[in-house]
Amino acid sequence: MKIGLFSTFMSPRADRTMLRDFAVQAESIGVHSIWMGEHVVLFDETEHPYPGAKDGKLPVPAGGGLLDTVATFGFLAAVTEKIRFGTGISLISQRNPLYTAKEFATLDWLSNGRVDFGVGVGWCKEEVIASGYTWPDRGARSNEFLELLKVLWTESPASFAGEHFNVASCHMDPKPVQNPHVPIIVGGHSKNALQRAARYGDGWYGFQLNAKATAPIVVQLRALLEQEGRDPAQFKIVITPTRNDQESIDGFTALGVDELVLHLGSQKPEAVETRLREVEALIS
Repeated sequence: MKIGLFSTFMSPRADRTMLRDFAVQAESIGVHSIWMGEHVVLFDETEHPYPGAKDGKLPVPAGGGLLDTVATFGFLAAVTEKIRFGTGISLISQRNPLYTAKEFATLDWLSNGRVDFGVGVGWCKEEVIASGYTWPDRGARSNEFLELLKVLWTESPASFAGEHFNVASCHMDPKPVQNPHVPIIVGGHSKNALQRAARYGDGWYGFQLNAKATAPIVVQLRALLEQEGRDPAQFKIVITPTRNDQESIDGFTALGVDELVLHLGSQKPEAVETRLREVEALIS
């Protein structure tokens, strides 16, 4: 079982010193990966609640904000050698596909193939609209986004004609180091999200789940993969669990989960140090 760590790194606490020290220490104790969430702008009031907290509010310190995933991973790649980096998740319903393809191909190139592209349609309607996109068709647009991304990452020249995106014959380089492309790990628990994972993804990312809740989803995913003519053995399952103890790990291992991405928790230095010691004990 591979063990990673998830954090929404936030200013002002997550500065370059904190991030460098954390990543170097995480790599030294055998942490497999670091995953980050994404939000570009935040709103005091939203139509839909944040699904990761009981009060529906994204826990952000006053005057702080989430660091950008690509810039942060580029910095961390420069101070590490082996640890992988995953987005948990990139909000593709509000992203430009050409810039995204370029950013993550470059990140994969410079990190020597250490990137997982975790994706989802997102929950914040206000953020999607502020980014210049529409809310009702976000699912269909995200599906087409993934189709276009694969074309840009694997073909040269590349071209695409769709309902939401059209790209004339062009060249996008560098291509990703990983073959055939940066792994796409699709997040979300809805029927549409699972179908998207089975059709377009190289894996699925479940968030805030225990083994009991994960079990029927794994069964459903395997059935959907078989319907798509794909081999479930070649499909990665990544989970951020609700509990971070050995019993939880054993339950996910029995389900065939490939990687657990544990919550880092507080980014205060003493809390990070304590958390890394706990994770090291689980890895060993």
